[in-house]
Formats: sequence, structure tokens, C-alpha cells
Amino acid sequence: MQVITMSAQNYDPRRSKNRVDAGEAVGIVAAQSIGEPGTQMTMRTFHYAGVAEQVPTGLPRLIELVDARKEPKKPLMDIYVLEKYEGKEEKCRELASSLEEITLNKIAFIREKMSAREIIVEVEEAAIKEKGLDLDHIRKKLKEVVGGEVRQGDSKNEFRIMFKNSTLRAIRRIMNKMRETHLSGVKGITRAVVLKSGPGKHFIRTSGTNLAEVLKLDWAQTDKCYTNNMMEVQKVLGIEAARNAIVKEVKQVLESQKMDVNERHIALLADAMTMDGQIKSVGRHGLSGQKAGVLARAAFEETIKHLINAAVTGEEDKLIGVTENIIIGQTIPVGTGIVRLAIKR
Repeated sequence: MQVITMSAQNYDPRRSKNRVDAGEAVGIVAAQSIGEPGTQMTMRTFHYAGVAEQVPTGLPRLIELVDARKEPKKPLMDIYVLEKYEGKEEKCRELASSLEEITLNKIAFIREKMSAREIIVEVEEAAIKEKGLDLDHIRKKLKEVVGGEVRQGDSKNEFRIMFKNSTLRAIRRIMNKMRETHLSGVKGITRAVVLKSGPGKHFIRTSGTNLAEVLKLDWAQTDKCYTNNMMEVQKVLGIEAARNAIVKEVKQVLESQKMDVNERHIALLADAMTMDGQIKSVGRHGLSGQKAGVLARAAFEETIKHLINAAVTGEEDKLIGVTENIIIGQTIPVGTGIVRLAIKR
């Protein structure tokens, strides 16, 4: 262990306040600092009214974050438009409308006629006018899905697709695929609303996310776009951005419930979750289940599984952590426990 000495001349009390003593159990302190308010939050979560625009808050959101779920229950994005548009509410509404994903089942009635082995698509004229689509575009998209000929039906708004050699199950599968055929907008964004970010300034909040596609938009401020889906942030922007997203999300959840937790504790949690280059959950499938020591893993969950696997592979426990040393009754390597003295005879 390196001992840092500081002379009276270069001593700065502001710097020493930011330091943590060697051997300080920072993990335990961080766990307590986040865990205790989290327990208090349980009682408040379901009685918390007036959440702005349905932003996910409370204990369910905190659990979602530490469990590193692949998809949040309520995925949303904040998209900031270029400065020349942010004061024009009508223009922002137009842009928001262009974001919403339009699938075939939103503008057409799709039915199957099994006796004739065909699928009939009836497009609603009013719907395609409202969404700014045309029949040629829809026909082209249908051809891509079906991979065959799309014939004109009894009216100009009707399409018929014949399947001579396909099984009935295959026809049903194709029909279900056709329902979700993407026609326009950004995939994954189901709804977009315009909100105020300040006096005379507007931004767009969406239900559903697709960060990669939104960053390609020429009217969006790409450096300000944000999604609450950490996995998507990691995939598009990298692990450092995901780490910052975890800090921001956890902080936002705690602050929304008026719980004051020092950012350093949250940063330590985020660092632990992202230190291996990908987001890991805190539970048995992540950090706790992948500890270095056998006893530490067995002490958390799935005890027998860990002990049997260790016995089969002949794994050795180096007893470097806190949990292992508590189990066997040794001094834990924290605080004064990290000091080793040897007597010279």
C-alpha cells in the first residue's frame, strides 16, 4: 500500500475533503445511500400524482435500471429541433407528426380468404390522405413483404395477393407480417407530442425510441437528443455514454421523489455496472453472480449451483473480498483490516 504524505506548505483542505480514506468501504456506503431511500420510495411510488407526460418514476423504474432491462416499460425520447424551428409550435407539430410510425394495419383493413388462398387489403382513403401516403408506395411495400405479385382488387383502394402453392399456416404467417409492414415515420416511435422547454421554445417527446434513426434527421439537434433506454444508448453511442445515462436516470428517479443522494454513490453504481464494457445488472445474472470468489457468489443466490460448479472445476477461492472473510471468520480487508504488520525477529 502506498502512503501519501502531504507537507504543511502544499496542504489544501478543499482537496482533502474530496478524498476517500484508504480502506474505506465505499461500496457498502453507496449501497446504503441508494438502498435506504429506495425502501422509503416503495411507500410513495403508487401515490405519486402529477407525473409530467408519464415519465417513468419511482421504485419500478429504479428496479428497471439496476436490473439492466433490455427495454424499459415506457421507452421515450426527447428530441430537440434546430434553433430556427424551436420557436414555431406549428412547425414542431408537423415534424412530430412525421416521426410517428405508420404501419399497414393503421391505414388498412386486412383479411384472409382461405378458400381462395388469398389476402385482401382494403386501404382507407381518408387515412392515407391524412398520413400523406399514396397507393403506389403501399403496393411497393406489399411486394417487398410478399415477394410476389400484388394485383388490383375490385376497387382502386383494394389489393389482392394470391398464394397458389402456400400452406394455410404460411398464408396466416404472411398476413401477420403484413400487418406490421412499415410505411412511413421512424420505426419504434408510436406517438410524438410537442412540449415547451422554456418561454417560446419547444421540443418533441416521443413514446417509443429509435436513437440511431433519430440521429440521422437533418432537423434535430443531434447533440441534445436523449432516450431513457440505456441499452440503446450503449449500442449507438458506446459504454461511456451509457454510464452517464445510468447516472442521469437514477438521479432523476431519486430527485423526483425528493430524495437527496450524493451523485458519487450513483456514479459508483454506474461504474460497477459498466466496468466490463457492457451494461450488467446488479443481481445474480450480473455483478453478484460473477464475483471473483466462490463463497461470495454462493452467499448471494443459487448457493448449491455455485458450490457444485466450483467443486467440479476445482476452483480456488483467494479470499480477497469482504463476504468470503466474514463466512470463514477472518478479519475483513476493509478499514484497519487492510493493514498488514510483520514482526522482524
